[in-house]
Amino acid sequence: MNWLWAIIVGLVLGALARAILPGRQNIPIWLTAVFGILGAIVGNSVAAGIGIDETDGVDWGRHLFQLAGAVLIVALGTPLWAAIRGRPRGRA
Repeated sequence: MNWLWAIIVGLVLGALARAILPGRQNIPIWLTAVFGILGAIVGNSVAAGIGIDETDGVDWGRHLFQLAGAVLIVALGTPLWAAIRGRPRGRA
């Protein structure tokens, strides 16, 4: 069941990251979920590194790092996806 939560959280984080970034990110929904999962992993690592990975109640700091990681991964991954698919960066 953990894999299902990872996909759901990844999809939510990826969608939020796409909404935060300016312009249109021309990536498929499955890649949005993958980028969100990767962002969550990066965010969890950073949060653990600075010691805020486990707190009482809701871990808002960890969630913010996860979202920041997802924004970073989507921002870096979208042009890479466009290059792999053979499309110029600014074109749909």
